[in-house]
Amino acid sequence: MAKITAKQLEALTTTDDGKTLREDGGLVGKVRAGVRGVTVLFRYEFKLDGKKGDHRLGSWPKKSLAQIRAERDDVRATVSKGVDPTSARKAAKIEAQAAIAATIAEAERQASESKTVQDLFDTWLADGVARQDGNVELQRRFKKDVLPFIGKTQIRNLTDKDLLSVLRKVKARGLNRSVVILNNDLGQMLRWAEKRKPWRPLMADGNPADLIDVKKLLDHDYQEERDRILSADEIRELWNIFIKLEEDYTALPAGSKYSGIRPVNERVQCAVWICLSTLCRIGELLKAEWKHVDLKTGRWFIPAENTKGQRGKRQDHHIFLSDFAKEQFQRLQHETGSTPFVFPNRSGDAHVNTKTVSKLIGDRQCRFKDRSKPLAGRHHDDSLVLAKGVNGEWTPHDMRRTGATMMQALGVPLDIIDRCQNHLLGGSKVRRHYLLHDYAEEKRQAWEILGRELQLILSLPDET
Repeated sequence: MAKITAKQLEALTTTDDGKTLREDGGLVGKVRAGVRGVTVLFRYEFKLDGKKGDHRLGSWPKKSLAQIRAERDDVRATVSKGVDPTSARKAAKIEAQAAIAATIAEAERQASESKTVQDLFDTWLADGVARQDGNVELQRRFKKDVLPFIGKTQIRNLTDKDLLSVLRKVKARGLNRSVVILNNDLGQMLRWAEKRKPWRPLMADGNPADLIDVKKLLDHDYQEERDRILSADEIRELWNIFIKLEEDYTALPAGSKYSGIRPVNERVQCAVWICLSTLCRIGELLKAEWKHVDLKTGRWFIPAENTKGQRGKRQDHHIFLSDFAKEQFQRLQHETGSTPFVFPNRSGDAHVNTKTVSKLIGDRQCRFKDRSKPLAGRHHDDSLVLAKGVNGEWTPHDMRRTGATMMQALGVPLDIIDRCQNHLLGGSKVRRHYLLHDYAEEKRQAWEILGRELQLILSLPDET
């Protein structure tokens, strides 16, 4: 059988379409004529276990005749070993794919092992945590106190000492409460990671947050739960401070006003008195919209999404405004009634930051802050310190606690106080489902009693 030559192939024309070429060694070519010219499809014919078979070798001129023969020789050698070349090709393909998969897996393993605290925080922020403020405060804390120091630390190398170093830096600023909050945040993030890939394998030695005893970092007299309650004298003192600051500032000569102590913004004043007289949370108040405040009927509606609590357990809250509370909203309406929000931001397109009032009040009790100098653009005085500071700092949230305590002293039942505070009450689900009395009248009376007591306290002369 004549050997197929390159010249023979080059001499083929369209008239040779369908012609079969053969040579010794089982090499067979089939001529095909098409729009792109003449091609020859080659295969290797063989017998294996008494059965005929063939194996494709490719086409000329895409492959040279020498390449085709070389591949034929490889296939023939495979057959000589009693192996089907097609099966061998499939096996080689599978092996190659397995090798690629192994390479990819190794690359992923190496990438996974190099994941850092920053990587974990970004993933947790996107998929693992959703707080009411859109995680704004969480991001602020981590960007300030965590990521600059351990953000590049690999999770598999993260230790309790790393976490302690972060917490100690915060404690060095005298911020016990911030230490507690940040420790809780770090623990929540790492516990989330502990249950999920790719983080779980990286914590094979355990969760470093579990080794932190945050109590050892705190001042010995630090109280996790605040119990500050303002006395009647302090409430009256605060009322008079607000008035006196305005009077003193107005009396200053024009050239001296810049260096004088400015009065407390009327919106801040109103916020304080509303928290005291309604038992609301400062965050709920600062998110309030005028469409939810009806001064004619004396009702303020707080939608569930503005309340505190776990997702799915928050509940709408209806507050019946006493004359005292209504007066505060009326003062606010003169200032902000033209905007959708009771406490609008500067542009008026959203509410103010929910930390605003707390910061403004804290800045005017600077003796309780660990600050060497005033913060830029912030107050720095003791103008709102009450009772000469013997009872410590007070906050807007203390007003909520104070109002509730006053209700109790005035004989309001505890379960009604809980409802005025919008606490999620316990008991069986069946009971909560079927017992739907809203205690509206009882709550209205409780708020009225508190409002009258506040009016009485503020009408008495200051004894301080």
